[in-house]
Amino acid sequence: MHGRTYYLTTLDAWQRSAPRFASSHFAHADPGASSSEPPGAIMIVAFVEADEGVHNTLAADPEWESLPHPLSNKPVSARVAAALAAHGVATSANTFDVAEAISRAHPILRYRVF
Repeated sequence: MHGRTYYLTTLDAWQRSAPRFASSHFAHADPGASSSEPPGAIMIVAFVEADEGVHNTLAADPEWESLPHPLSNKPVSARVAAALAAHGVATSANTFDVAEAISRAHPILRYRVF
């Protein structure tokens, strides 16, 4: 069974793991960042659809920080909020708020139930 989760990671980590995903989309955490930065320094928010084994592997990888379920109302970590400040994410934001803010730059990242 496939699940969907939002993560904060680097472009490099996403590129290495992407072949294992059923589907995935991402947006740069800082849209104003230089494209000349190495992929390991570019932070992204990734929306990953994959099977449980892939999500378990990502959860154990320190390069991947999973965000709480969008409907859980738990706040995202201070690290996530700081990384996404350029998108208007507040320190008290939850994952639903993050998805709404990021979807202004990349509409497919908006949270959907179906």
